[in-house]
Amino acid sequence: MKKNITRMLAMLLAVLTLTCCLVGCKKEEAEEGGVKEFDMFIAMPGSEINDGNAVQEKLAELYGAKIKETWLTGQTAEEAIGVMVAAGEYPDMIEASDGYQMMVDAGALVAIDEYWDDYPNIKNWLPESEWNKVRKEDGHIYAIPQFGIINGRDTATYHNDEAWWIQTRVLAWDNYPEIKTLDQYFDLLQRYYEANPTEEDGTSVIPFTILTDDWRYYCLENPPMFLDGFPNDGCVNVDPVTKKVFDYNTTPTAKYYFNKLNEMYKIGVVDPEFATMKYDDYISKLSTGRVLGMVDQFWNFGWQVHDALNTAGMTDRTYVPLGIVIDETKTDRYHSASALDASGGFSITTSCDDIEGALQFVNDMLNLDALTLRQWGIEGVDYLVDTDGTFYRTQEMRDKAADATYKADNLCPYSYLPAWEGMSLDGINAATPGNQGREFMEGMKPEVKECLEAYGCETYVEMLNPSQENSPWFPLWSWSNDLTTDTEAGQVWADMATLKHEWLAKVVIAKDFESEWNAYMAEYEKLGVQTFLDAAQAELERRVAIAEGK
Repeated sequence: MKKNITRMLAMLLAVLTLTCCLVGCKKEEAEEGGVKEFDMFIAMPGSEINDGNAVQEKLAELYGAKIKETWLTGQTAEEAIGVMVAAGEYPDMIEASDGYQMMVDAGALVAIDEYWDDYPNIKNWLPESEWNKVRKEDGHIYAIPQFGIINGRDTATYHNDEAWWIQTRVLAWDNYPEIKTLDQYFDLLQRYYEANPTEEDGTSVIPFTILTDDWRYYCLENPPMFLDGFPNDGCVNVDPVTKKVFDYNTTPTAKYYFNKLNEMYKIGVVDPEFATMKYDDYISKLSTGRVLGMVDQFWNFGWQVHDALNTAGMTDRTYVPLGIVIDETKTDRYHSASALDASGGFSITTSCDDIEGALQFVNDMLNLDALTLRQWGIEGVDYLVDTDGTFYRTQEMRDKAADATYKADNLCPYSYLPAWEGMSLDGINAATPGNQGREFMEGMKPEVKECLEAYGCETYVEMLNPSQENSPWFPLWSWSNDLTTDTEAGQVWADMATLKHEWLAKVVIAKDFESEWNAYMAEYEKLGVQTFLDAAQAELERRVAIAEGK
């Protein structure tokens, strides 16, 4: 009991601290030199930039405002947003993540569409057909989707989504074998580990780890969806012929996958700490270079971890994506064309004292000059311009751009404000350095270049099956992310998540897999999952009807 009381008091202190930081200390106006300052909370872990950041100061000089970003620490998104809703006070701007619907229900967000006639960059950010997917039942738009909005053409060189990742040194060790199936993947990791159980400093190699922390447990629970060759609808699989949804959690592939993890756990291939590891621990572990492979979305680890590995000179530990399937009759669908996420985005709250000023700054941040500063940095310092207008970097510039201290002092992407992907508005360059063909090739580490060439590829994306045209219902996770427990389907969806959090790690570490799996399935059957599946089917049919103009 004493432990519980202590824990409750600690949580209350954290809540009060967050409330003070985010709302009690909220600025009403900015400040020196007539520069407005807005505060923004991002319900995701991230790195704050330092005061006096060079690009932030340049943007403030040009556009008369700046944003003080605060990131999620020590709580889930829902917990942090719950604190704000309970207090009824908010930062000026927010990316609420999993707490977005809670903010909408609380009336805490500004209806952007009531203002946007004066802000054409915002209003024209999406076509009307796409904005209609974002509208809530009252007809208003409370968030601007920031990601996956392509200008011109897709220039992606990195696969930013989910895959089975593996270090280049492991593939090189086995002379770059063809790895397509789950069994082939784990066979390679096992053989490499048996031959190389420790690093040069004597620390143990970790063949495979799994992130299970909070909402990121997708790294454990959703691979059966991909293993059967389906794209990331996130909550169900959809038969493309019959257009019927079905549950990937109970397929034969799901059982085979978890049984495989169980086998690998028992022989030491799976990280023994996976079930208790927090996100920060996971990133730290990957950054040591000891982890050979894992399943994850690149955006969840890639830039941070690869920057750390590059800085430490461990470029042979770079992770490349593999499109692993259950057997060779399947074709992988890990890489999908960009799709609109209508489940949230950037919002302005009702606590903002200068809504017009906030919208003006966001509108300004979508100008070409602002986007170039946010995505490339300062000309002559962070990049150079060739005679034909092509941007490029020297190796020294690339190294600085990968250094955490330099980024905190000098680069300000405002990464949760909307920004174009694909081509720059100048029509010459890629929107971001990493997707600039010349820059990508010249910045490629020798080990990565050798690996890609061995597989006949020029980019990370080419390591996977090419993306196909998205189905009209894709992605259904943009629907399930919006569900709340106020609906029967939403309650079942929440119950499914709770049960999987409770059982899946136990299934992986079970002494008797068959018995544990059967017990898990018995509990799963009690949830009434068909209610959720019926709602998903109805949403699919609604989206198809919209696409067909019905």
